[in-house]
Amino acid sequence: MHWNQEAYRTVAWKSGGTYAEASIGPINTLNPLYAVTQAEQSAGKLLFSSLYRYDDTGTLGDDLAVSMDMSDDGKEYVVRIRDDARWSDNTKLTANDIAFTVSLMQSPEVRSIMQGNWVNVTAEALDERTIKFTLPAAYASFPHALTFAVLPEHVLADTAPGAIRQSTFSISPTGSGPFELKLLQASVDGEHKIANMAASPRYYGGAPRLSRFELHAYNSADDMATALQTGEVTAAAGTNIKPNELPSTFKAEQYPLNSGVYALLNTQSSILKDKAIRRALQVGTDTVEVRKAIGYEVPSLHLPFVNGQLSGKNIPADIEYDSKKAVDLLNKAGWKLPKDSQVRQKGDQPLELTVVTANDPTYEKVMERLAGQWRKLGIKINTDTRDSTSQDFVQTVLQQRSYDVLLYKLVIGVDPDVYAYWHSTQATTGGFNFSNYSNSVSDDALSSARVNSDPALRNEKYKAFARQWVSDVPAIGLYQSVLQYVHRPSVHPDIPGRGVPSEIDRYANVLYWSAQQESVYKTP
Repeated sequence: MHWNQEAYRTVAWKSGGTYAEASIGPINTLNPLYAVTQAEQSAGKLLFSSLYRYDDTGTLGDDLAVSMDMSDDGKEYVVRIRDDARWSDNTKLTANDIAFTVSLMQSPEVRSIMQGNWVNVTAEALDERTIKFTLPAAYASFPHALTFAVLPEHVLADTAPGAIRQSTFSISPTGSGPFELKLLQASVDGEHKIANMAASPRYYGGAPRLSRFELHAYNSADDMATALQTGEVTAAAGTNIKPNELPSTFKAEQYPLNSGVYALLNTQSSILKDKAIRRALQVGTDTVEVRKAIGYEVPSLHLPFVNGQLSGKNIPADIEYDSKKAVDLLNKAGWKLPKDSQVRQKGDQPLELTVVTANDPTYEKVMERLAGQWRKLGIKINTDTRDSTSQDFVQTVLQQRSYDVLLYKLVIGVDPDVYAYWHSTQATTGGFNFSNYSNSVSDDALSSARVNSDPALRNEKYKAFARQWVSDVPAIGLYQSVLQYVHRPSVHPDIPGRGVPSEIDRYANVLYWSAQQESVYKTP
């Protein structure tokens, strides 16, 4: 009889337990206004709520919002929010909190990383449950901007805008998300920080299955891999471990993200302002071989959009690798290879480029493979790796455009509005047009697409832009980013398989993540 009972037992996930996840840090703040590292953004997703969020299909869905009405001219959006949302101190969350958050993002004294996205946008609380946004011009993808973390007015109203970054709130925030912060602590060895969170009993979406969530912020993917293998954490987001190098008991999954890694060509640098040189790099780059350097499979990407965002005919095809054509283009442009030299010259000037990237093991592998291919074309390549989490990287590399080529990830998102990366008005110190790209045809297509709400028309405009972009070569698409998630079998992360727009959207189903199992009877 005992044998028969055991035959009908199985293991099921149950509520309770602690989930310890590793993410790339550091954690210098828990205030979403200043979150720049993956760990900081991940913490913000767990601790705070927003008007909208991406669901498990990658589609924009309600979070705090319950309805939205847009005016005929596309300049006004009225959003109604739910009535049962509360802050972790049990204060009611209202439309005033949303209007207050927008004012913080807009304030030059606050110096939020989102400041540039909210210029000339008005947010007005019409009543406790209704917020109205007024835009200076129609903007078709505006709903996607409403995924920002909402902050508590009653906690921050008396803090001077310029003091918010250093306030107690930034290390011990009051949130309205599925988890509440209990303690931000340093690890025993002092090498990383741990955000200790508990399931919120007040969360309007229902109680998480997990009792506690520990977010460990490591300085590198190698540190995360070590922590995973030693048992310090039970899961890691964004490791560089090759699946075939994992112990058989570990599980590794890859999820394509709505972002791409590009070789961004500075069209204003002394060498790359010549389109012929950019074209030579384009056809002289074997992106298949570049992707092999990563060590695991990633999707190809040759457009300024992620795969599947454009549809129909006349979408530019992938560029065929042709090293002989690249050499011919360089020769015709006047860059000759002197006898007994490995570097081309035009007169006395050597053909020399500086390639900069972040100190990420994957990017470094990709950069070396790129550099090797371009050196074979007779180009002297200098490589430079920088700490992308430092303010110095932003100020001296990105803002000053101090590179010929920047190997960098562009977060594109669910909506194909890439105006910020490629419109000529964004080629400024504070803008994100890192290629300094400027073309009137591209500008017109990007501007027209972002003000029109007709999906078919927007699609045609973006295809026109893509064709011009491929022709002008302000960048070379290398691959679509993926989230590599590794975990022990003792935990169950419910990560959406059909849509993960960004790394932090892995938490779309975090309410159903598990860290404990129990033996149960199953029906014969």
